[in-house]
Amino acid sequence: MTFIPTSEITPISSSGKTSRRRNLPSWFKVRFRPGPHYQEIRELMDTHRLHTICEEARCPNIWECWNNRTATFLILGDICTRRCHYCSVTTGRPSAVDREEPQRVADAVKLLKLRHAVVTSVNRDDLPDGGAVLFAETIQRIRHENPACTVEVLIPDFQGHQTDLEIVMQAKPDILNHNIETIPRLFPSIRPQGKYQRSLQVLDWAKTMGGRTKSGLMAGLGESNDEIRQVMRDLRRVNCDILTIGQYLQPTIQHAPVSRYYSPEEFEEFKQEGTALGFQHVESGPLVRSSYHAEEQTHGQTRA
Repeated sequence: MTFIPTSEITPISSSGKTSRRRNLPSWFKVRFRPGPHYQEIRELMDTHRLHTICEEARCPNIWECWNNRTATFLILGDICTRRCHYCSVTTGRPSAVDREEPQRVADAVKLLKLRHAVVTSVNRDDLPDGGAVLFAETIQRIRHENPACTVEVLIPDFQGHQTDLEIVMQAKPDILNHNIETIPRLFPSIRPQGKYQRSLQVLDWAKTMGGRTKSGLMAGLGESNDEIRQVMRDLRRVNCDILTIGQYLQPTIQHAPVSRYYSPEEFEEFKQEGTALGFQHVESGPLVRSSYHAEEQTHGQTRA
């Protein structure tokens, strides 16, 4: 998943003083402002026994999103069967599938009064369907309890099994998101259990099945600007509709190091180039993550 850990951000207290300094550019300073909705969502997730990728991947936007009563639900447990060298989600042997989870997610969406729900998962290569059935059931339960709510799913590659993708697409998510994550040259070292062409194939299949598609890319793992541009072109060749680009930061010293920090101006250039390539929406910036401003993307709004 494309996220930046809060431990790598320089927190700023309400007094304006930094409580921890890291060798990061000034634009990575994030103001810590826990509002009343943050605790409300924290308690709701605990009560409903739900996970969020916001917490598991230590996303820096958690304060902003939770204060706005938005969250990305993580289904199929919090243990991943893969070990990607950029991701802080725990790798190991997952627990059994919780068949009541889709209803609990739908109930939480209703309590939060969400207009747009985002659902993702860990990789579950241990399951025959990769978790596709639970994705479909979650979409269906959200729709049943919240007819006006749009649903976005951020899926794994299902090991390239088209039939698993079909199960998800038959539930008609409003957006099918599958993150490409990095450039093809870096896949063997950064995402060894994934395949670049397989990810493109998943997006291509989803588009031919009638879905609106989305993908995300990290910057700062050792790629060049031209290699990022090539990935953007590859995504457009499979008619990907929405693109997110954000800065990678190292979750722990065991993870891949940051090669360099891209400036806000460079991210703006990527946004302009992506728009010129034909993406319907490009969200590009240092703190951008897969679900950042997802509601605006879905409902056709653009932030100034």
